[in-house]
Amino acid sequence: MADPSSAPIIEFKGIKKAFGQKVIYSGLNLKVLRGEVLTICGGSGVGKSVMLKMLIGLLHADAGTITFDGADVTRMEEEQLALVRRRIAMLFQSGALFDSLTVGENVAYGLEEHFRDKMSKSERADRVSWALSLVDLPGIELLQPADLSGGMRKRVGLARAIAVQPEVLLYDEPTTGLDPINTARVNHLIMGLQEKLKITSIVVTHDMRSAFEISDHLAMVRTGRIIAYGTVEEFQASTDQRVSDFIEGRAPVKEDVETLLNS
Repeated sequence: MADPSSAPIIEFKGIKKAFGQKVIYSGLNLKVLRGEVLTICGGSGVGKSVMLKMLIGLLHADAGTITFDGADVTRMEEEQLALVRRRIAMLFQSGALFDSLTVGENVAYGLEEHFRDKMSKSERADRVSWALSLVDLPGIELLQPADLSGGMRKRVGLARAIAVQPEVLLYDEPTTGLDPINTARVNHLIMGLQEKLKITSIVVTHDMRSAFEISDHLAMVRTGRIIAYGTVEEFQASTDQRVSDFIEGRAPVKEDVETLLNS
């Protein structure tokens, strides 16, 4: 649980981003508190994953600033961004495992990239074993990704992310495509890792049941900006029709559709 009085570890300020004529963000402002689980919610195509990719420099903002632990990520060269990526790990939506590598080699990938000169082979193997145990998949280092279920692939991807012992974990749609049992398992892992590792987590999802279960705060993206921010209780009690419609899965009213199309 974050300390509300603490300085944010991450801040987006005045961010603008477009792909050609398609405006993704026209003024994104958001703070992420150290040690919290912040969930970013919103409909498909509003730019939730774009936000994460801008944070770690995979995409570049057109304007505005993104700061991580006081440093401006938007003005960093690739060498500096590599150092940021040691501290911020990302679980991609598909798990993004390399099919040509074993599970153990997949989990060790970040260690090989960032810590090869600082950790011995046996130390890296121990770290892989530790990470797989944290996601309840001990002893599967020699399996191939093709041997795994969808839920297991997600958990191996999570093990790879935590193996580098990051300060921040980014989850891109961690429960998409999972059955209810595996969804519950992933939610439990997110909360358990938060408690055990004391990290900051940003979760992108449209699954509001999961969001309400795991979050300290939520932020809703719509029409190029954050339109709502608050605790789970504040979101559930919101009188903003856009928020309540999204929570309940209702289609927006005609006027709102026209606003979205013209924004």
